[in-house]
Amino acid sequence: MKQGIVLKLFLFTTGLCLFILAVIFVGQTVFFKQFYVHQKVKDVNAALQTYEQDYLNHASNTQEMAKLEQDFFQKHNTWITALDTRGNLKYADDFFMEIKLDRSEESALSDKTITLPLYSFINVEDFSSNNAVLTPWIQEEEWIAMEGLIMNNQPVIQRMGRSRSNLRDESRLENHQMVSKEYEVLNRSNVIQYREKYSTFLVEGTITKVRIPEGAGVSRYTNHLFLDRIKAFQADLLYGDFKDATNANQIVDYEENHANYKIFVDRIQDRDGNPTYLFAMTSLQPVNEAAGMIKDYYVYIIIATLLLVVLASFYYSRQITRPLLRINRTTRQMADLDFSEKIPITTKDEIGDLSRNINELSERLHSHILRLEQDIEKEKQLENTRKEFISGVSHELKTPLSVIQSCLAIMKDGVASHKRDYYFKAMEDEVKRMDLLIVDMLELAKYESGTYTMEMDSFYIDAVIERVCAKLAPDIEAKQLHLDMSLKPVEVLANERRIEQVVVNFLSNAIRYTPEQESILVSILEDRDTVKICIENKGTHIPDEQLEKIWDRFYRGEPSRQRSAGGTGLGLAISKKILEMHGVPYGAINTPEGVMFYFHLNKKA
Repeated sequence: MKQGIVLKLFLFTTGLCLFILAVIFVGQTVFFKQFYVHQKVKDVNAALQTYEQDYLNHASNTQEMAKLEQDFFQKHNTWITALDTRGNLKYADDFFMEIKLDRSEESALSDKTITLPLYSFINVEDFSSNNAVLTPWIQEEEWIAMEGLIMNNQPVIQRMGRSRSNLRDESRLENHQMVSKEYEVLNRSNVIQYREKYSTFLVEGTITKVRIPEGAGVSRYTNHLFLDRIKAFQADLLYGDFKDATNANQIVDYEENHANYKIFVDRIQDRDGNPTYLFAMTSLQPVNEAAGMIKDYYVYIIIATLLLVVLASFYYSRQITRPLLRINRTTRQMADLDFSEKIPITTKDEIGDLSRNINELSERLHSHILRLEQDIEKEKQLENTRKEFISGVSHELKTPLSVIQSCLAIMKDGVASHKRDYYFKAMEDEVKRMDLLIVDMLELAKYESGTYTMEMDSFYIDAVIERVCAKLAPDIEAKQLHLDMSLKPVEVLANERRIEQVVVNFLSNAIRYTPEQESILVSILEDRDTVKICIENKGTHIPDEQLEKIWDRFYRGEPSRQRSAGGTGLGLAISKKILEMHGVPYGAINTPEGVMFYFHLNKKA
């Protein structure tokens, strides 16, 4: 009878497991891809509706729109941008070229100047120093020839070169999507009708302005697949191949290098009533890879399931009722944190092993509970350390906040109004720096783990020092300090952002601990292969027994947390790790008149 029950349980367990696996396998291999695509399209459509309202609320703010595009990609893994009624990128005023037409050519066009979005003709990377082959003539005061079509009473540039004779050679630049579309339309229509509908023009002029994106703005133009689809959409739009239905949300399938994509075009109206297109593109490649891996993965799942069923059959063949009741009683006591009772081990089979394991578990739980109580006590002791970390973060953020506050005060008082843009730029830099500073605090542990790689580049250390001194000038003036600088232009090899952080920490400490109306000396001492940067403040000393401890994390000479009483020491701890990762000497010494912090850097070979 028992064997029959075991056999039934074995067959039932095997059949149930295989049935569940079969259902899951069929569902994932047959329906998962369609479900994924349907859900992806549904999610993106819903996100586009939300994005449309965000766009209308922030359309006048270029920086806010760039942030919205980045957030949309991070959240939905979908590229998105806004296009005007002619299919041009909106907010592309950081990557364009302005041409003043030759007077003899003005009759060909109604405008005397033309503004061209450069992303339609050349990649932004080609303007870097390593890829300048195509761009030496794309600069101000250069002569340029252009060829294009008049479409809807507006000029559309297709090709441009140094002169008319260059418009057909390899040195020309062209909008490949517009040129390809032109050939496509010519092949399917009458040439005479085409020429009657689209008139050509050939003009020349002088480049008066070239604007190239810098910093974070470059990333907007580096996704060439996305830009190609935008230019292809523009070509369809201008040639009338895009079905421009009012408020239509169109979805197009696209394949590139065996990868599938979905393109979404949502036509809306901005607050001025002008047509605007929200153009989005998402990749379906992850679902193809996942579906392929699922098929291979299920082979191992089936093997593991069969092994599990075989093991279950042995388990069913044992008399388990009585031992289980005893085990149940003991585990209930364990649930009440009573570990006094032990299960007697009378057999050496699976039940005996289970009993032994439960006894061992009881001992370990008891041990871990005792250890947990000890850890709770230690946690209370570590609470002070956590508070010091928070204080350290506040310490690091206070300097940029002080700079921003000073700039705002200057602008509010109307002082130096001609430098308004300068102060706006300074505040923008400090806001970005605060954002990076939070990450730097958390990365201090990464520095100490030895897994962080410091990226090196060449820059002039004197320019960095001058920049830091200019930003901290309000703090220096507030204490009526005299800043003496002895600098010389020296190009070094290091991580500029991290070294600037070291200079900020050293100079901030000098300002903090220098008495009013005293002096701070910043100097550069050049050696054969290295350069020594020194920041010396007058009027105060550090006790000799504290000179080595000031580099420790959260070390303070005084128990008070006031900045005037010694700060938190987190800034110097970060500086220490940065300089150690650069592999350069550093330190702090008492001088006859004060304290000097110094560090070395390697000169560029």
